[in-house]
Amino acid sequence: MAEFIRIYEENPNPKEIKRVVDVLKKGGLIIYPTDTVYGLGCDITNTKALEKIARIKGVKLENSNFSFVCRDLSNLSDYVKQIDTSTFKILKRALPGPYTFILPGAKTLPSVFKKKKTVGIRIPNNQIALEIVKELGNPIISSSIRDEDDVIEYTTDPELILEKWDNLVDLVIDGGYGDNVASTIIDLSENTPTVIREGKGSLEIF
Repeated sequence: MAEFIRIYEENPNPKEIKRVVDVLKKGGLIIYPTDTVYGLGCDITNTKALEKIARIKGVKLENSNFSFVCRDLSNLSDYVKQIDTSTFKILKRALPGPYTFILPGAKTLPSVFKKKKTVGIRIPNNQIALEIVKELGNPIISSSIRDEDDVIEYTTDPELILEKWDNLVDLVIDGGYGDNVASTIIDLSENTPTVIREGKGSLEIF
């Protein structure tokens, strides 16, 4: 049975954030709110947890397209190759925000991702998500939780999410109703920004 805790985005309770981080540090899986849809996440440094998420999503870990959820752009060089000024300006303008940016992967990626040429970087404009990553001290790996329903692609009600995911994850955060539109994905790994998926983020800033 998953823990179910309420955290308010306006002022996340540090005690509750610490509870979430303790679960992550022990290799647990969490479902947490972002500025788009709810995400399934784990500690990027915990291989067993990463394998669990890959199993749930039905993918091979080394071929997975999980996002790296970061707190800000300061540790980007740990996961991304040197980027040029114009790319950095785009990131700075758009983040935090509802975008996933595909960037060339660095040689210093965690060993399970060593073969990846690119990585998806996400800095959501959501205080709960950002505080979790800040307290943890490194990114979390994240994947949107999709719905099997043909009409509703993403479940937005945390209680319904808990019902569905109760036996698969260790903790579900109730951060209020989520959005049902996923992030906009922009590929910045080549010279020209390319839209891979149009989602919540506006394309006008590009």
